Amino acid sequence: MSQDPSSTLLVTGGSGRLGRRVLELLLAHGDHAIIATTRRPDTLAGFPDDRVEVRQADFEQAPSQLATAFRGADRMLLISTDAVDRPGRRFEQASRAVEAAALGGVRHIVYTSLAHPVEDSPVLIARDHAKTEQALAASGVGYTALRNNLYTDFLPMNLSAAIASGRLVAAAGDGRAAYVTREDCAQAAAAALRSDFDGTRYFEITGPAAVSYAELAALASELSGTDVAFVPVDTDALIAAMIGSGLPEPVARLMASFDAGMQGGYFAPVTSAVQELTGRPPMSVRSFLESHRDALERRSVTP
Repeated sequence: MSQDPSSTLLVTGGSGRLGRRVLELLLAHGDHAIIATTRRPDTLAGFPDDRVEVRQADFEQAPSQLATAFRGADRMLLISTDAVDRPGRRFEQASRAVEAAALGGVRHIVYTSLAHPVEDSPVLIARDHAKTEQALAASGVGYTALRNNLYTDFLPMNLSAAIASGRLVAAAGDGRAAYVTREDCAQAAAAALRSDFDGTRYFEITGPAAVSYAELAALASELSGTDVAFVPVDTDALIAAMIGSGLPEPVARLMASFDAGMQGGYFAPVTSAVQELTGRPPMSVRSFLESHRDALERRSVTP
């Protein structure tokens, strides 16, 4: 993939896990000027490289104000926010950022979208991603949509609880997800940002295989030496269980909607996008969990 080392690259959400990792990958190449934006610049005060210019940016600001933070950047990685307090807020934030990028002279936006983002998806945040992609299309700015599948990184926490109880409870039936690691998402994002592509394109960012909850339960059993049974439930029962365990209701409903998306086949397609963008294959669920076996064992110990 060809690159233009003269481009100035900007990463939004630079203090988050994905944003920080992308910054590290960009710095490893050392051939671009780099800007990182964050709501709180002090959170990047300890970032171990002074080659990154840190700017304050809040997606609640008006686009005309936000554009100042983006000015001077040629290519921008727009990392979707984690707003879940009310429907539509994530899109409102992203649409301001898209408008601000156009006002600020950004030539290309790389956006971290969601797998199969259609407005009638059962996944509660899919509509926000679909509308953001529509805003990108209407902006006049070139863009790359990286439609990230579900993160493999969340599985150790979920499976450790299942190992402790012997039950993996889910509302996805025999649905599957092509789980992808945050590292592979970061590698893909950094590659797309460094590219000189300036048109429009979409990538479904996935792992190498689609995995069901029954298969996850079997893998948890194998890695832990403890019997873990997959227990299918309906969506309402799953939401009630999560609220009962202490999750706020909006978060519980969001998490349950991912299971509904799995059951509907929205996360099942597998692609070669990570290989195409980065030149290396994505990590499998098995390999990731084997490399995080200590986290499974540590978290599954009950006090």
